[in-house]
Amino acid sequence: MPNRFRALAGPLFVIAVVAGCSSGSGGSAAPASQAPASVAPPSAAPAASAPVASAAASAAAASGSTVEAKPVGSLGTVLVAGTNGMTVYTFSQDVKDSGKSNCTGSCITTWPAVTVADGATPSAGSGVSGKLATIKRDDGSTQVTYNGLPLYFFSNDHAPGDSNGVYENWNAVKP
Repeated sequence: MPNRFRALAGPLFVIAVVAGCSSGSGGSAAPASQAPASVAPPSAAPAASAPVASAAASAAAASGSTVEAKPVGSLGTVLVAGTNGMTVYTFSQDVKDSGKSNCTGSCITTWPAVTVADGATPSAGSGVSGKLATIKRDDGSTQVTYNGLPLYFFSNDHAPGDSNGVYENWNAVKP
């Protein structure tokens, strides 16, 4: 009897490990039930689940991102990062011309900042009519602003043209 138990225990253990390691997410995040502590409660920011936009944000930071206007699905023409074509967003809890981002902590993981290298100046690409500038974030990075509001990527946008980041308090940016 103990030999039969051992014979079954090995394969059952392997099945349990494989099942535990597999992803249960279908690729899109549902809105979180609670906003990050550093953000006003009604933000309903989704949980971050993919490093793609973070990698895109890093690429933008390394190359001195330009911002340009492009058509993005049903949103019409919105701003995208010129270096990677990813849709950019603003957060309604940010205060125009305050020089500060209110998206910190876990919020910035879900909504990575559009950044440029320290000392770099973002440049406006085709169709951009507003003013680009930068602010210094608490972590020392240099975040791009548009008409006085900080710009962000969304971690669940995986390719140019994605616009999964339109949530309560988060808006795609019209030129």
